[in-house]
Amino acid sequence: CYLTETMFPLTGKSIIFDNFPDPSDTWEITETIGKGTYGKVFKVLNKYDGSKAAVKVLDPIHDIDEEIEAEYNILKALSDHPNVVKFFGMFYKRDVKNGDQLWLVLELCNGGSVTDLAKGLLKRGDRMDEAIIAYILHEALMGLQHLHSNKTIHRDVKGNNILLTTDGGIKLVDFGMCFLIVLLYHYGQALHRNLTDERRQLSSFATCSFG
Repeated sequence: CYLTETMFPLTGKSIIFDNFPDPSDTWEITETIGKGTYGKVFKVLNKYDGSKAAVKVLDPIHDIDEEIEAEYNILKALSDHPNVVKFFGMFYKRDVKNGDQLWLVLELCNGGSVTDLAKGLLKRGDRMDEAIIAYILHEALMGLQHLHSNKTIHRDVKGNNILLTTDGGIKLVDFGMCFLIVLLYHYGQALHRNLTDERRQLSSFATCSFG
């Protein structure tokens, strides 16, 4: 009896990156927000309706194809939850001079990360109110429950991957390390392993919250 853990996509490379539209027709970069493991994050403006969003600009490096596909597939399937960052689409920018880029356009979370919030309070000699901690934990756990109910484990829960919106929203981000849990053969043993993986996920969450 087995339970397998499979990173999206389930088999091989399922996405042809250069089939996605060019972002230049819709989005304009207005400022830099930060830098991640695989690229930079910018604030962008929608040329048609004036709305703002965030974009992760990634080089289409073969070594991270699986991570890019994982994030794309999970955002496309599961971003309809209030505690998962909204997904506005993937784009492919052809650039002969600087190299081609992949753009993941996401909801703009102007409140920064939970880590940023905690560090800012510490610099001022303050601590986060327990009611705020409880609220953040509750909302983040609701997001994780949504992933788990769809047989998906985040695997990289930390303060930097929990973002805040200006209206008090709590959003899980960065799904490149996610696993899809596929149940095979004997339901009982598979369920036991599934619950064990969820406990590991919650242990990681508790560590980033209180460690």
